[in-house]
Formats: sequence, C-alpha cells, structure tokens
Amino acid sequence: MPAKIPATVVTGFLGAGKTTLIRHMLENAKGKKIALIINEFGDLGVDGDILKGCGVETCTEEDVMELSNGCICCTVAEDFVPTLEKLLARDVPPDHIVIETSGLALPQPLVRAFQWPEISTRVTVDGVVTVVDGKAVSEGRFAHDVAAVDAQRKMDENLDHETPLSELFDDQIACADMIVVNKSDLLGDTESDALVATLSGEARKGVRVVRTSMGALPVEVLLGQGAGAEDDMADRHEVHHHHHHDDDDEDDDHDHHHDHGHDEFESFVVERGEIADPKAFAEQVADVIRAHDILRLKGFAAVTGKPMRLTLQAVGPRVDTYFDAPFGTAPRATRLVVIGQAGLDRSAIETALKV
Repeated sequence: MPAKIPATVVTGFLGAGKTTLIRHMLENAKGKKIALIINEFGDLGVDGDILKGCGVETCTEEDVMELSNGCICCTVAEDFVPTLEKLLARDVPPDHIVIETSGLALPQPLVRAFQWPEISTRVTVDGVVTVVDGKAVSEGRFAHDVAAVDAQRKMDENLDHETPLSELFDDQIACADMIVVNKSDLLGDTESDALVATLSGEARKGVRVVRTSMGALPVEVLLGQGAGAEDDMADRHEVHHHHHHDDDDEDDDHDHHHDHGHDEFESFVVERGEIADPKAFAEQVADVIRAHDILRLKGFAAVTGKPMRLTLQAVGPRVDTYFDAPFGTAPRATRLVVIGQAGLDRSAIETALKV
C-alpha cells in the first residue's frame, strides 16, 4: 500500500499570521510539491490570491484550492472532503498538503474528518500548527471587547463561563502539535518568555512552542512532524462543547454552523479607485481601524502609476504592505475585506476608507 500523504493543518486566530507563515514555507519549500486548501472568511478570497501571487513553483494556481462556502469545520462533508479527494485523485499527487483554516474554525472537527473511510487510507494529519499573534495574545486580544465579555459573563449563572472567543483560542491550543508565537519581535524578552511559559503550560505534553516573526520558520520545522493527529483525538479535548460529536455520526461535524461564535463577527468588502500614496493610505487604514475597533483588514490596492498591485494586511492598527504581482488584465481597483465583531458601522468605515 502506498504511503499516506501527510497533511498539515494551520490554524490560529484572525490575523495571527497564518498566510504569512505559509507563504514563507512555499518560498523555501526546497523542491517539495505542496498543495494548499485555503478556508477564507469573508466575501473576497484574499488569502488564496495572496498565496497564488507568491511567484514560486510550489505555489501554482492549480495547487491552491479555496473553500468559500463557510467555516471549514462546518462544511466538512459537502466541501472539505470532496476537495481533498480531488487532490488525492491527481495523476501526480502532492508531496504534502497544507490546510489553512479561517480564524473562526475549530481544528478538532477538521482533524476528525481524516478518519473518514474515503480518505483515511490515503492521507494523515502530519501535525496541527497553531499560530499565535504574540503581541495580541499578551494583550488579551482574543477577548477583543472586554466590556462585552463582562456583560456576557454577568448574564451567565456560571461565573467561570468563558467567552466563545477564549474557548476558540483554547481549542486551537488544545489541538496543536506545534504552537508558533508569531510577531515575537514586538515583545520584550520578559513578555515573550512569560507567554511561551503560559502556552507551554496550557498545551498538551510534548507540544513545541516556537517563536518567530513574519512567519519565518524552516520548512523542516513545520512539516514532517508525523503526529498522526487523527488517531490521537482523545487527548485533543474541545473546550467548546457544541462541537463534541459521536465518532459514528459524521454529519454532526457540519450541522452546527452557528454554534461557535460566528454571529459575533461580520465581514464586508470596501471598493474604491486607485490610491496615490501607499504610505499615506496605510496610515489612513490604521486610523480607520483605531477609530472603529476593526479586528482585521486585508486586500489589494491599485497605486497610480504602478503596474503591480499593492497587498495590504492589517491586524489591529499594525498595517503591512508590499507589491506582489502585476494586475495584468484584471481591473485596476482597490478591494479591501473588513473583519470585526458584529455591530461595525459599515457606512462610516466605507466613507472613511474612500476619502
């Protein structure tokens, strides 16, 4: 029987740096043929386009498959498994499959899907990599709106009740085979050491916690863990009880689309024409994020006089930009995805970004 193809699940909260980590991995794949399954949150497949535009042979368009029908952990049967089967059916299958979940996906149901008969003999979960925004987590950003959290706790008879956001974070830590503390350059040594110690204490025994910035980890560190995670679900306890399932009831993995905090988030696309000054625009975006408490903003911009499109990714007020690919025949337009907790003032945000 042929050896199983290894698959790595990359999970983590919104803006932790999953796409940046995968892009770096592809650019340093050392000839390894890697296929990607991307689970985008929002109306615009920004992450898939960013990865397709990375310009390396391990990142061709046919190797990037995007799921856009909702959270990956809720569409296992009708979306994820058929996509995985398409990859496995190729005449020349990939050496490794990397799956990037959205920031809202629970990893446990996805890993459990690898037990399904259709794929269990052909692919194995090499490892679950949970990416953490070191600075954000040290500031408690996974509990973004403290006032709302306190209000929710007051309505609950159980004083120890955790918010859906913190439960999601805990589930991602509980399922991890490796925890990547990204953006560690933004932390001081004392902060960084304390966060690593905390995460190590919360993770399962033997889970590695590594530090990096800009997702720059060697491919040998990320891939080849050999965890066989789908056969080790008993130790990867879910904190969020809405996603506890019987192993014999496969359909339960996608029956509870609204049970894990999706309604607390919203996303929308803002479109505008060309921009004149990338630096000024990045500062404008940062101001809008601060004014409206936006959790994540990402997309592409057309810059007057420049043939290349400007990729923009922002987490909180931190905005990163770079030119990644020519527009070619695509319309020269600026398209941004705004992601935040429910209740964003969409009209005001659109107006502020179009000035």
